[in-house]
Amino acid sequence: MPTVPIELPHHRYEVAIEAGLLSRLGQQVREVAPHGCAALLRDAGLPAAHAAAAHEALEREGYAVTDGVFATSERLKSLDTVRSMYELLLGDRLERRSPVVALGGGILTDTAGFAAATYLRGVPLVMVPTTLLAMVDASVGGKVGVNVPEGKNLIGAFYQPMRVVIDPQVLTTLPTRELRCGLAECIKHAMIRDAARFEWLENNVEAVLALEPAALTELVRWNVQIKAQVVMADEKEAGERAHLNFGHTFAHAIEAVQGQGDGGEAGGDAPADSYHHGEAVALGMVAATRLAVSEGLVDRSVLDRLVPLLKRAGLPTYLSHPPAVDALMAAMALDKKVADSRIRLVLPTAVGAVEVFGEMRAQVIEQAWRELGGGVGESM
Repeated sequence: MPTVPIELPHHRYEVAIEAGLLSRLGQQVREVAPHGCAALLRDAGLPAAHAAAAHEALEREGYAVTDGVFATSERLKSLDTVRSMYELLLGDRLERRSPVVALGGGILTDTAGFAAATYLRGVPLVMVPTTLLAMVDASVGGKVGVNVPEGKNLIGAFYQPMRVVIDPQVLTTLPTRELRCGLAECIKHAMIRDAARFEWLENNVEAVLALEPAALTELVRWNVQIKAQVVMADEKEAGERAHLNFGHTFAHAIEAVQGQGDGGEAGGDAPADSYHHGEAVALGMVAATRLAVSEGLVDRSVLDRLVPLLKRAGLPTYLSHPPAVDALMAAMALDKKVADSRIRLVLPTAVGAVEVFGEMRAQVIEQAWRELGGGVGESM
């Protein structure tokens, strides 16, 4: 079975990747968190067959399963939902050695992960991501947390799982829009770390969208490897891990201003014409790369490769209804990555390489927003 090890100073775990692995979930959990009870906290939008397979796999290994089903949206990625998770765990008297198994997309894994990190001061956590976005990003690296009215992911922790279990086969039931959103993160990973993988995407994006099994497995495997390398080098985002934020500072501003509701996962509550998280990241990468080109930090050819690839992946490359620039700038100022009141931007210097810039003039950022709107006016 292909596995990607993650070695940290205080903790080691593996990301297991194999088609059909969901049916053997109980064995995976038993290897790292043996106990009589387990909590299966799952996404309400998950296909019934996946939920049943996970539940039955845990029971076959002798776990008494506490089953919790939670609707997911950015609005419900909240402390209220965490409280509901606590009540479920407390009601069934889950103990400190009882594993929490988080089954679903990134909103569910973030929220359940935060509940696991704080219930009884921390219980074993097994991540089982079921969307491409969660497989290559949210479930790997230990970031867990929830939103508050002031912004996204402002309440959270770094809490590493005992194992991540990925079954690429579940992606065949994923809605096309969510698959495309996950591809945005894959393109981001290649842009920040691996020019050869960027070229692989240029050659294979249609195979991924066609759900070819070999292409899906390879896509997930190398993206997890890239994420693991960055996390192992900088677990708590003191330096290199900030590279993963390429496109995200722009993206979070778009989400905040439009009242984004579903973060690219099923069950969102945003208006139908609003951008999902992966789509916002695609827009953010274009904005960041345009800015880098305008400042002479990267050659124009990088933008000329990025934009066509995003289009082929079915992702947006310009804002069709641009919000007001002043509102976008205000949202950027509230981003959790702001340091010393300065907006930090991760900008490309080549395909496969980025750097963090902390002293970018406001006028330059404003111009990047205007260009992302294709010259359309500044009102919603």
